[in-house]
Amino acid sequence: MRLLTFRQAGLDHAGVLTPAGIASIPAINSTLGLCLADSVLAIIQQDLRHIPVEGVSLLSLDAVELRLPYEVPPKIWCIGLNYKSHAEDIDAVQPEEPGSFMKPASCMLQPGGEILLPPPDVSDDVDAEGELGVIIGRSCRFVPADKAANVIYGYTTTLDLTALDVLRKNPRYLTRAKSIDTFFSFGPVIVTADEVADLDALEVITEHNGAVHSRDFVRNMKTRPLDLVAFHSNYFTLQPGDVISTGCPKGARIKPGDSVRSRIDGIGTLSATAKAGGRHPFGFN
Repeated sequence: MRLLTFRQAGLDHAGVLTPAGIASIPAINSTLGLCLADSVLAIIQQDLRHIPVEGVSLLSLDAVELRLPYEVPPKIWCIGLNYKSHAEDIDAVQPEEPGSFMKPASCMLQPGGEILLPPPDVSDDVDAEGELGVIIGRSCRFVPADKAANVIYGYTTTLDLTALDVLRKNPRYLTRAKSIDTFFSFGPVIVTADEVADLDALEVITEHNGAVHSRDFVRNMKTRPLDLVAFHSNYFTLQPGDVISTGCPKGARIKPGDSVRSRIDGIGTLSATAKAGGRHPFGFN
């Protein structure tokens, strides 16, 4: 099953993506007499892996605006330097254990939206990284690696951005370098795990201005997705809707006017454009 959130006539709804279009949750409920929550996060929390769509009127993708699957994930964890090529790109050494860090919900970017680059005195060297995202489906702790597949709801594409010049000042500035507004997105489609026959065979691609900038396979990650889930569950409870963004082969430096896209065949695509941001103070008058 493929889930997404879309906006139509100013309202957001959850839906099931089919080859012929979108079956909205309100239409599913009305046609089939169901009472499903009109929320992708609620569907994940209920661990629903199949929703019937037979006989439901479908919406065209062109008729709606695709949105983040949900705007406030319980946790956003990202993995740094999980591919050797990324470590080489920024002249860093891969850590022995997953180099993980958290990102706040305030840095979220809508699919297809604009990355607002920070003022140059804040950062003038930003890269965008297309990655595979893992969506947790069950509350869990101390998950053995051979059981990790049981707690994964599905997979998605993510975009993770970094202020590289901030990070170069001091590796302790990693969270700050990663948390600037519009520096993360995921979706717009979440694919349930049962639709991914061979996780290791997925190819993670970052496109920059329409050309492939980097690509590599999940099997070449230093720590692969199931092991990432098991590892992090040793430290804290994973919750339904948590996102683990598993790393990028190599990030693309972006400037105003550039376009970037995360693409994983079989999972989906996630795009954004870069725009020069400015200082627009608010909230303290």
